Amino acid sequence: EFRDCVIPMLFELGPSLHYDLVLVSKVIRLLKTNITKAKVEAHTPPPSVDTLYYDGISLLDDVILPTLSFLDNNCCVAEEIWSLLKLYPYQCRYCLYSRWKNETYLPHAKLVRRRGEAQKKIKDIMKKISYENVKPTSRSIGKLTHYSPGVLFDYILIQIQSYDNLIIPVVDSLKYLTNLSNDMLGYCVIEALAVGNRDPLKQDSTSLSLWLQSLAAFCGYIFKKYNIELNGLLQYLVNELKMQKSLNLLILKEIIQKMAGIEVPEEMTNDQMEAMAGGDLLKGEAGYFSQVRNPKKSSIRLKEALSSDNLAVTLCLMMAQQRYCVVYRETEQSHLKLVGKLYDQCQDTLVQFGTFLLCTLSMEEYVNKIPSIQSQLSDYHIHIDVAFFLSRPMFTYAINQKYDVLRKAEKKMSAAMKQAKYCEAVAEVMGPVALAVRPIHPPKVWEDISPQFLVTFWSLTMYDLFVPVNAYEREIAKIKLQAAAVSESKDLPSNKQKKEIERYNALMDKLHDERRKQQEHVEKVMARLKQEKDSWFLARSAKSAKNDTITQLLQLCLFPRCVFTMTDSLYCAKFVQMLHSLRTANFSTLLCYDRLFCDITYSVTSCTENEANRYGRFLCAMLETVMRWHSQKQIFDEECAKYPGFVTKFRVSNQFSEDNSVGYENYRHVCHKWHYKITKATMVCLESKDYVQIRNALIILIKILPHFPMLSKLSQCIEKRVEKVKEDEKNQRQDLYTLATSYAGQLKAKAALMVREDNFHIVSDKPSRQELIKLEKADSGQNGAVPAKQLNGDAKPAEKEKSVQVITEKVKEKGSKERRILTRNQVESVPLSKNIETPKKEGQPIKEKTKEKESVEKENVLKKDERREDIEKRPKEKKEDKTTAREERFREERYIENMPLSKDEAVRVSGYYAMGSGSYYGADDRELSSVSNSSSGSVQRRSSEPPDPDKETKRRKLDGSSSSKVSIEVG
Repeated sequence: EFRDCVIPMLFELGPSLHYDLVLVSKVIRLLKTNITKAKVEAHTPPPSVDTLYYDGISLLDDVILPTLSFLDNNCCVAEEIWSLLKLYPYQCRYCLYSRWKNETYLPHAKLVRRRGEAQKKIKDIMKKISYENVKPTSRSIGKLTHYSPGVLFDYILIQIQSYDNLIIPVVDSLKYLTNLSNDMLGYCVIEALAVGNRDPLKQDSTSLSLWLQSLAAFCGYIFKKYNIELNGLLQYLVNELKMQKSLNLLILKEIIQKMAGIEVPEEMTNDQMEAMAGGDLLKGEAGYFSQVRNPKKSSIRLKEALSSDNLAVTLCLMMAQQRYCVVYRETEQSHLKLVGKLYDQCQDTLVQFGTFLLCTLSMEEYVNKIPSIQSQLSDYHIHIDVAFFLSRPMFTYAINQKYDVLRKAEKKMSAAMKQAKYCEAVAEVMGPVALAVRPIHPPKVWEDISPQFLVTFWSLTMYDLFVPVNAYEREIAKIKLQAAAVSESKDLPSNKQKKEIERYNALMDKLHDERRKQQEHVEKVMARLKQEKDSWFLARSAKSAKNDTITQLLQLCLFPRCVFTMTDSLYCAKFVQMLHSLRTANFSTLLCYDRLFCDITYSVTSCTENEANRYGRFLCAMLETVMRWHSQKQIFDEECAKYPGFVTKFRVSNQFSEDNSVGYENYRHVCHKWHYKITKATMVCLESKDYVQIRNALIILIKILPHFPMLSKLSQCIEKRVEKVKEDEKNQRQDLYTLATSYAGQLKAKAALMVREDNFHIVSDKPSRQELIKLEKADSGQNGAVPAKQLNGDAKPAEKEKSVQVITEKVKEKGSKERRILTRNQVESVPLSKNIETPKKEGQPIKEKTKEKESVEKENVLKKDERREDIEKRPKEKKEDKTTAREERFREERYIENMPLSKDEAVRVSGYYAMGSGSYYGADDRELSSVSNSSSGSVQRRSSEPPDPDKETKRRKLDGSSSSKVSIEVG
C-alpha cells in the first residue's frame, strides 16, 4: 500500500516536501524500519525479498535530498536522512551525492539561487579563516554544510589545493559537521582526485604538483581526526593501480602516516638506526622521529576499512607489481627523475603499508590474509625482496610455534639442547621455502650458492644478528633521568607523581626483559648459522668458484636488499661481517669487499634517489669495518689474520707476503686502492653531466663522509670536481647545486682529519742510482750484510738477491734504462780493448813503462767520465729540483684526471696492487685474482722523466768523441 499510494504522491511533491518536516521524518523512519527488518546493512548484498530497498534510493534521489537543500540549518533532519543512508553501501551513497551536487539544483530555480548564496557565504568565510578564529568559523561552516555540503566542500578543496597553509585551520574548522556532511566530504575528496582537470605533475614533468601534495596532506589529517569512511577512497586507489597509475599512492602514504603513526624515514641518526635492530619496545621508544598522539583508534578504523573486500592483500600485491611496472612502462614517456620518484613512492608506501599490517593484525590474522611465499613467487610473480618482506613475520611465527612444541616435549633442557631444538624447528619450517625458491633462478646459479643460503639471507633481520646493547643502555639511562626529574618535581601532585614513577619503572623493566629475550634469540640464531655455514657456498674450481660465488652473492642478495630499506642496508653490511667472523667455507671476504668497492659507477647510476641514500649507508657501514681493520695491526691480527676470508695468493715478487694470507701492510695497500677506486668512480659520475649520476654520486659521498675520503690528495680531487658542479649548476639545476654546496661544506670541515698517503700505507718510490749501485754490489757479493724483509707486515731476515731482482724488474717494467756508474775499482777490473797497442816483452823496463802508461790512461778515463757525468747531471738536478715539489703535490691527481674509465671496469680484470712500488701487475704474476677482481689497476707511480730512447746512442757518441782510446764494456 505504501508503494502504491504514498510513494507516487511523494514523487509529485518533490522538494516541496520541505514545507512539512513532520512528514519528512515519518517517511524516512518508515523506509528505515522496512529495510532494517530485512536485516540489510551497508556491507551486505541487497535483500532478495520484496522490500522498499530500491524505492528508498529513488525517494532519496528525487525527494529527500532536494528537500534538505531547501531547509535552513536543520541538523536534525540531516541526521534522520543519514540514519537511512548509512544502510546503503558507499557505491549507492556516492551516486546519490553526485546527482545531489551536480544535477539536483538545475531543475529548480530556487535551489540555484540558494546554491549561489551558499557560494558567496563560503567565500567570505574562507577569506577570514585563520588559526585565531577557528571556533567561530567552524560554527559558520557547520551551518552551511547542513543544507549545501557539496558546494561548500568543492570550494574548500580548491582553496586547499592552492594554499597549503590553510590545511590545519580548515581541518580544525570542520569539527561541527554532521555524519552526512562527513560522508559527503569523503566523496568530494575522491571526486577532486578523479574528475579534476588539473595536471598532477609540475610544468617540468619531473615531480608531483603542489595541489596533489596538499590534497594528500589534507586527506591524512581529515581521515585521522574525523570518523569518515575510508572504503571508497581505498577502492579508488586499488582501481588506479589496476590501471597502472601510481601517482595517487601519495594519498595512501599520508593516510597511513597520520592515522597509524608509521613512517618510512630516510634520514635517521646512527643511534636510531641501532635502535631499529632491537625489539618492538625499543623501536617505539628510540627508533622513530615523530610520535603520533593516540593513533590506536584511527589505526583500528583503517584496519577495519582494509578488512572489507580484502583490500589489504589487494593493495599489497598491486603495489608490489606496480614497482616494476613503473620502471618498464613509465620510462618510455616520462622523465627519468619522475620515474625514480614514482618508484620510490611506490616502494616506500609498500614498506609502510606492510609494517602497518604487521603492527595492527594479530599473527593469526596476518598468516590467514597474506598469501604464502610459494604463491607470491609463482602465482602473483612478486619479486623476491617483496615476497620475503611480507613473508618474513610468518616464518618467524612458524619457527617459534614449532620450537615451543619441541621444547615442551622435554622438561629439562640445557642451552645446547635448546639451540639444537631451535635448529630442528628452523629446518622443518624453512625446508619447503628452500624448495620454493629453486625455480625462480637458473640451475647454474645453484652451482655457486645453495638455496638454503638464499633463504637464510632473506629470512633474517637485524634483530636476529646482534643485540644493540648500547641502544638499550641509552634508552634506560634516559628513562632514569626522566623518572628522577619527576620525583624531584614540585609542580606535580603526589599521586600523579607516583603514577609517573611507576610507569617509568615498568618501562625500564620491560626494556631489560626485551633485551634478555633478544640475547637468547641471537644465541639460538648464531647456533643455527654455525650449523649451516659449511653448506652455503659450494666448492668447485679454486678461481672460478670464488669469483662466481661473490657474483651471485652480490646480484641475488646484497644489491637487491641493501636498497630496500634503510635498516636492510645495515643488515647487509652486518651479514657480510658475520660471514667473515663465522669463517664460512669458500667465502672470500677480501674478494667480496674488492668487488663492492672497485667499481661503483654502474650501481650508483642505477639507483633512485632514496636507493642512493640506502646504498650510501650500506657503503658507509662496509667502510667502517674496513677502516677499523686498517686502524691498528692488533685489530687486524685478531679479526682477520688467521681467517679464511683473507686467504689468497700474492706474487708480487713482494717484500710483504710469502704465504697465502694477506698481511697487515698488504691490507693497508689494498685499502688505499679501494679509496682510489671509489674516488675514480665518483669523479666519473660528477663529470658525466647526467642529472641522475651527479645527484646519486653527491648523495653517496655525503653518506660515506665519515670514512671517505681519508687521504688529502683524494679529497682535493673530489673537492675540485664538486666545485665544478657548483659552478655549472648554480643557475641550472638548483637541487644539484644545493647538494654540492652541502657536501663541499662538510668536506671542508673534515679537512683537518685528512692524512698523508705515507701515513695511510707504506709508500715505496723508485730507487735512486746510489741505492741501485749498492744493491748491485750486494748482488755481486761485495757486501755480506743481509737486509730485513717484510713478511705479512713483520720484519724477517731475507737474502739480498731477491730484493735486487725485485727492484731491477720494477725499473725494467717502468721503461727506465739505467746506466751503470763505474767506480775506480770497477774500471780497474775491466779488460782493455784490443785497439790498444801492447808493447812486446823486451825486458823489465818496458813492462814498468807499460804499467805506468796504463795507470795514466785509466786516470784520464776516470777524470773524463766524472766530468761527463757532472755535465749530464747538472741539468737533470735543476729539472728535478723544479719539478719535485709540484710533482709530489699533483702526481696522483694528474694520473686520476688522465686515466679514462675502462669499459671493463665492472668485469673481472686480473690485476692487483704491487706492494713495494704501487705499480699495477698482470694476471701472470699471481694465482688468484683475490684483490682486484673487478678493477683495472691502481695508482701507478711514474717517473718524473719520460724514457728517452736515444739516450744510449747519445752516450756512445759522447764516448767516441773522447780522446781516450780505451773502450769499456758495460755489462
